[in-house]
Amino acid sequence: MEFTQLGRTGLTVSRFCLGTMNFGTHTSEEDAFAIMDKAHDLGINFFDTANVYGRPRGEGVTESIIGHWFAQGGGRREKTVIATKVYGRITDWPNQSRLSALHIRAACEASLKRLHTDHIDLYQMHHVDRNTPWEEIWQAMEVLVQQGKVLYVGSSNFAGWHIAQAQEAAKARHFMGLVSEQSIYSLNDRMIELEVIPACKDYGLGLIPWSPLSGGLLGGALQKIKEGRRASRNAQDEIKKKRAKLEAWEKFCKAKGEHPADMALAWLLKNPVVTAPIIGPRIMDHLTGALRAFKIKLSKDELQKMDEIWPGPGGEAPEAYAW
Repeated sequence: MEFTQLGRTGLTVSRFCLGTMNFGTHTSEEDAFAIMDKAHDLGINFFDTANVYGRPRGEGVTESIIGHWFAQGGGRREKTVIATKVYGRITDWPNQSRLSALHIRAACEASLKRLHTDHIDLYQMHHVDRNTPWEEIWQAMEVLVQQGKVLYVGSSNFAGWHIAQAQEAAKARHFMGLVSEQSIYSLNDRMIELEVIPACKDYGLGLIPWSPLSGGLLGGALQKIKEGRRASRNAQDEIKKKRAKLEAWEKFCKAKGEHPADMALAWLLKNPVVTAPIIGPRIMDHLTGALRAFKIKLSKDELQKMDEIWPGPGGEAPEAYAW
């Protein structure tokens, strides 16, 4: 396993982040335990979850599974950099969602309890809250940091200007602010190259891409069109819309002698701003198979060909759309 620092921090994390969203929905607790143990065996120390993952709503099923795994001991918690999130709706009662100081405090306490831990390594805002002032958000986060319940704060699904707004407000309070941004990013989803990635570079945030295979589209979708999520109506429509790109993509990967999923991950790993793509396995093979991406070397010509098949927005703003 390769390791890097999370943004401008001194925190060392693996270059793959274990995503746990399937735990409790598509993956049983027993299988989740095996996957997390295997992740440690492979050197993956960075796990991502959220207080709203799992079913039913409001019960924090996924966090609880991770907490049960931590409770087995054996250094599991000590070896794990655990990242969870706050924002999503827990119940329909007021103040059970978003980023008010009240909800941040209550959600943190609930996550700590479910995770069987006394601190969260990376506490991420799952979405921007336009109704809550940054003074309130940062004051709440500062208290959690002072209490030792949170070590680092991150964002998820923020626009570039949200990152700038958050960091300037934190700087005015002499607070470290955000250390990472978790965004949708893949060959098929490159919009963040306009402003989010430049903001991450400028403010020293690590980038944690979610859906690095674009919901399976980049993982050999034409070969697996009748399996799993590719069999859903939405997936079928997406495949139909992008069939020409997918045919070119899978032909390119075949000529390289590599699986499309591994090639898509290798492309992300080559980007110096990317800290760790999130790998969200449903079964063990999804985890172990992804390691091939570290061994793939991409030439300048191959990267250019990937850009031709999956073009980005044209670079950073404003040059991408102005002279």
